[in-house]
Amino acid sequence: MLDLEQEMSRCRVCPRKCGADREHGKTGYCKAPSGVAAARAALHFWEEPCISGTTGSGTVFFSGCNLRCVYCQNHHIAEMESGKVISIGRLSDIFLELQAQNANNINLVTPSHYVLQIREALLLAKKKGLTVPIVYNCGGYESVEALQALDGLIDIYLTDFKYMVPSLAKAYSRAEDYPETAKRALAEMVRQTGRAVFDENGLMKKGVIVRHLLLPGAVKNAKAVVKYVYETYGDTVWLSLMSQYTPLPQVENISPLNRKTTKREYERLLDYTFSLGVTNAFLQEGPV
Repeated sequence: MLDLEQEMSRCRVCPRKCGADREHGKTGYCKAPSGVAAARAALHFWEEPCISGTTGSGTVFFSGCNLRCVYCQNHHIAEMESGKVISIGRLSDIFLELQAQNANNINLVTPSHYVLQIREALLLAKKKGLTVPIVYNCGGYESVEALQALDGLIDIYLTDFKYMVPSLAKAYSRAEDYPETAKRALAEMVRQTGRAVFDENGLMKKGVIVRHLLLPGAVKNAKAVVKYVYETYGDTVWLSLMSQYTPLPQVENISPLNRKTTKREYERLLDYTFSLGVTNAFLQEGPV
């Protein structure tokens, strides 16, 4: 199993395995320090209904990112321009404070580069009475070894599957190996959680949700993602197909990312999804 002290001196927590000596102030691709940098912690009401429910998801937004996609909607957080370093003890207290606010779960957003610190914080919080489900909300570019370090601690994996086309992964996230890496990571997530389990109120208690944000001009890529996930896992996992892509100033000169996804593009993806027989899926309604 990965060791926190050793990894911080030669970080290999994520698939980039850049070897940064975070313990002595060096940073790698994710820009993360040796401690935990968090940008925000609050109840969040805009996740999938089975995650947010009516009382909200106890969300912790971590700073930095091992993908830093060119179109990122939270690029200030991903680029470490927002957030502050907190201790593992403080992180565990935040989990408990969110639970006390009646959060349905603890939602760890962009946690990949802090896996080992989060593991320690969760173990500490559970000793102090943390009982709500833990959601690992990530970009899908995960190390299987790092995920194994969390085995038994994560109840729900809320993971992106961004690309099945390596050229898109390279152009937009500088991660040409994303498709194969995401496949291996998803297999480990499903191994840990098994088939989705919901309570009487429709809240997810255990399982995997695979998100895909439809990018403009990338319907073929989206179809390939849906096909792979459904043909590999069937109804074991849920899909969440999103259409809300919004071009921000940093992509104004990058076509086709400098436009919104069209309603017709999203409809084509949904038609294909239904033609495969997918029934376990969250969709977005209204104009896009």
